[in-house]
Amino acid sequence: MLTTHLFKSSQLNALKRFYAAPPCPATRASTFIPASTKFTKIMCTVGPASETHDTLTQLIERGARVFRLNFSHGDFESHGKRLEAIRKASKALQIPVAICGDLQGPKIRVGSVPTSVQVGTTASRSGGGLIHVKQGDTVVLSASAKEAHLRDDIPVLALTYKDMVHEVEPGHLVLINDGAIRMRAIKAVYDELHCEVLVGGDITSGKGINLPESNIKAPAITEKDWACVEWAMKKDLDYLALSFVRNAHEVNELKSKLSKAKNPDPSQQHRLHIISKIEKPQAIENINEIVEASDAIMVARGDLGVEMELAKVPIIQKLIIERCQMYGKPCIIATQMLESMITSVIPTRAEASDVANAIFDGADAVMLSAESATGSHPALVVETMGQIIEASESHIMTVVKENVPPTRTAAAHHLTASLAFGAWHVVQETKAKLVVCWSQHGNAARYLSQNDFKIPILAFSEIERTVHQMALFNGVTPVHMAVPSGTASFIDATEALLLQNNLVKKGDLVLFLGGRPLGKSKSTNAMILHEIGSKSV
Repeated sequence: MLTTHLFKSSQLNALKRFYAAPPCPATRASTFIPASTKFTKIMCTVGPASETHDTLTQLIERGARVFRLNFSHGDFESHGKRLEAIRKASKALQIPVAICGDLQGPKIRVGSVPTSVQVGTTASRSGGGLIHVKQGDTVVLSASAKEAHLRDDIPVLALTYKDMVHEVEPGHLVLINDGAIRMRAIKAVYDELHCEVLVGGDITSGKGINLPESNIKAPAITEKDWACVEWAMKKDLDYLALSFVRNAHEVNELKSKLSKAKNPDPSQQHRLHIISKIEKPQAIENINEIVEASDAIMVARGDLGVEMELAKVPIIQKLIIERCQMYGKPCIIATQMLESMITSVIPTRAEASDVANAIFDGADAVMLSAESATGSHPALVVETMGQIIEASESHIMTVVKENVPPTRTAAAHHLTASLAFGAWHVVQETKAKLVVCWSQHGNAARYLSQNDFKIPILAFSEIERTVHQMALFNGVTPVHMAVPSGTASFIDATEALLLQNNLVKKGDLVLFLGGRPLGKSKSTNAMILHEIGSKSV
């Protein structure tokens, strides 16, 4: 519940100083800690419009902290070039970013519609074939057809998932092209499913098929996906997004595969993290167990809005954010956030409100899809989203939320979660300017992030992948550092960095969280309130 209350002026001034701090030159030999004006992170899909080094540099400068490689499009060669360009831009700016590979999953699609098939008066924009269907028409979905064709003027469509003809029951809805075309299954005849068109439209090659009322048994991770998993492990990506998740077993199957992977590089001895994409009705039914099994959650509103009643999507979005906060997991809101900016230089008022409401609800990150992948001006889109985030967070700073810690956490991390909540109370009482933690595998940073400090959190780790993964966490600035010899060394080294980067001044209070020994996973067990300029412990 939100209660109106002006935030303490001392804390607002500290935030302004932090945000206004001039960045250190990227060429400086010592560590550069970029000041940020945003807590909510921006996730960008990389595509033809944003794959160059110059454009990626602009995106990072304007606030992008997570980059998505969409495995549904392109090949490993193109993704490899984009990956290299992202890392090069990140290194040049000295700003850590996370890279996520998005698995296609068992997306069911219409097979090829050859150019020889032209039904209707509108030509296909892709240059291929086109079949126009109208209300009352019959359409046959075939498990044996190699491509679309006409049989006695009735369209017969090939399928990428053959078994669907036996898994869709008569009376079930069959939706094509994100629900633009609606059909109802009438009967199954051998290896064919006969459907009646309820809402017509144009069908071209590769259009997606959604089956919101059917229990589809296709595996969550396809053969193509497993090849992408192997590539992602080989290339040391930071996250994998698992599409069309239905239950926790599917998450654990991928997690098991990743946990068994061996990396000869000690700095990468830490598995990729899994982002579960919520876009199926079954996922909503099993949301608690999916959130608990996952490292992060993405509300993929595109397919979710097709698979479920559209009016329920905003409610489901709020529910999922609440569940993520309960379990202490980051939540990403995705799809059509600034869709009009694929071509326009400004978003619609509704889109601006959509982004703002996601932030008010507590989303850790907001994602751009086609806006940054194929849009006309990706850098402007990121800048615009950043402006909406800043305006929304400025409003949040004027209210105090009744703080509730993540109430359900894995037993192994219960102490860390409790310390993070305790740290929140210490900050409120002492008006500390920053929270600093050593977070070997990112857990301490994640729990701190979920407690809504309203002041910056700096999280240090020696593991390069952990540093990148923490770039997703709300309010967290990740920093790479070799393991200090002890707590006193950590505080001394960090104080020097904070002063060097103009993030604090003498006399400011900084809250440190760490463990003994530093550098050991799950060892966070202490808080130290340190005054800048005083002798460390």
